[in-house]
Amino acid sequence: MSGRAAAGLPANLVVFERGWLSSNNILFVGADETALVDTGYATHADQTLALVESALGTRPLDRILNTHLHSDHCGGNAALQRRYPKVQTDIPPGEASLVGRWDESGLSFLATGQTCPRFGFTGLLRPETECELGDRAWQVYSAPGHDPHSIILFEPVSRTLISADALWENGFGVAFPELAGEPSFGVIAATLDRIEALAPLQVIPGHGRVFTDVRSSLATARRRLDGLQRDPVKHARHAIKVLMKFKLLEVQSIALDEWADWLRGTSYFSVVRERFFADTELDQLAGDILAELIAAGAAEMDSASIRNI
Repeated sequence: MSGRAAAGLPANLVVFERGWLSSNNILFVGADETALVDTGYATHADQTLALVESALGTRPLDRILNTHLHSDHCGGNAALQRRYPKVQTDIPPGEASLVGRWDESGLSFLATGQTCPRFGFTGLLRPETECELGDRAWQVYSAPGHDPHSIILFEPVSRTLISADALWENGFGVAFPELAGEPSFGVIAATLDRIEALAPLQVIPGHGRVFTDVRSSLATARRRLDGLQRDPVKHARHAIKVLMKFKLLEVQSIALDEWADWLRGTSYFSVVRERFFADTELDQLAGDILAELIAAGAAEMDSASIRNI
């Protein structure tokens, strides 16, 4: 984890590069307003608070913005709202009604078996509008694919893009809608085209370091997308592995019976199994993928528990 104002980025912007489980956080310190884009995962909320407080000193945090509402991007909202009671919170409009009534089944938290404390919102990040961050006008664009409601932010003077999980240096986030039978590979392609048309000079991704070789990253993303389109079963298997590893990173160690309960209570696993692995029972499918994690040195298991490595 590190915080820095990278070369080429606006001077009043600081990137907190986080490790898994949390997304990166982008802090803006303007003349009249401070703002934080994305807030990390719930179990890292104390660290998120410490980073923000250290950077702001005596100034309050005035605004939170979420690029999308996956738990690793909004899990720190509640803690920041408690720490800064007057903070305004802007979210993409697509799931505003779900947040308003806190429908965890409609949101992604229960389906992925992850945690997100309840938070409220005060405004919406509507695509094709602008918002002021760090005394600059940032353009808001829709960026569906990884999440159907995700947005990205672009500052045209410095040509800086906050890409969330629409583009990483070496790929992009899991295409979750595709797993549930909602075609999204083509939507991801369109989002990559939009990013290319914006022609950013530097990209602040949802995970990983700030990068400047955007052309190479777009080419990598398109090659990966082409591979996923040719083999959607591989993508489904990868998604299960990602969710399993996320859980192990969160808990570090889990008893076998608790692991089995978590698998059964995480509806994405049943959805993916029924769509892509109908001839395989969930326990067998999960066991096979856990074995792959163990073989790769990413987990270990004994007669009582599973542990993260």
